[in-house]
Amino acid sequence: MRTADIKRDTRETRIQLSLDLDGTGKADIATGVGFLDHMLELFARHGDFDLTVRCQGDTQVDGHHSVEDIGICLGRAFTEALGDKRGITRYGQFLLPMDETLVLVACDLSGRDYLGWSVDLPAQKVGDFDTELGKEFFLAFVRACPMSLHIRQMAGENTHHILEAVFKGTGRALKMAAALDEKHRDEIPSTKGVL
Repeated sequence: MRTADIKRDTRETRIQLSLDLDGTGKADIATGVGFLDHMLELFARHGDFDLTVRCQGDTQVDGHHSVEDIGICLGRAFTEALGDKRGITRYGQFLLPMDETLVLVACDLSGRDYLGWSVDLPAQKVGDFDTELGKEFFLAFVRACPMSLHIRQMAGENTHHILEAVFKGTGRALKMAAALDEKHRDEIPSTKGVL
């Protein structure tokens, strides 16, 4: 079973998160940040990950701590669920169109953390969500689950569409990278023998 249960309690947030990499895309999300709930539901659905998230955060300040800490927890969950990464495909990429928007996401579950973020968000807010938190979420995610994650906006004018394409595309790319490679099921996908 490629699953994980993560808890994180700080002065700023209390988070419980569960992940099943081999799920069916079921999401049960309540973060206290409505737009992030929507994005995580899309991420889970398009990645075929079963994902449950509960967060009590200091949203009376703003959403920053909740968004960042959920990124940390999701990264830790991926790290735990992937284990030694034996038999995974390792690489994934997806070019996701959404109306006027086009976003490319590519990842390598390499064990080295890097976020390539080339995304131009025209609006500072979508509802009450600070759009700069999109990048903060993915920075936290790749630091907690070291990978090379490149997110490149190729077209787009609507900030909601752009962020939606980012989360959907990341779900699709990670689904591909985390998938088991039947031909090499008992091998670590690296000539080093470790990831």
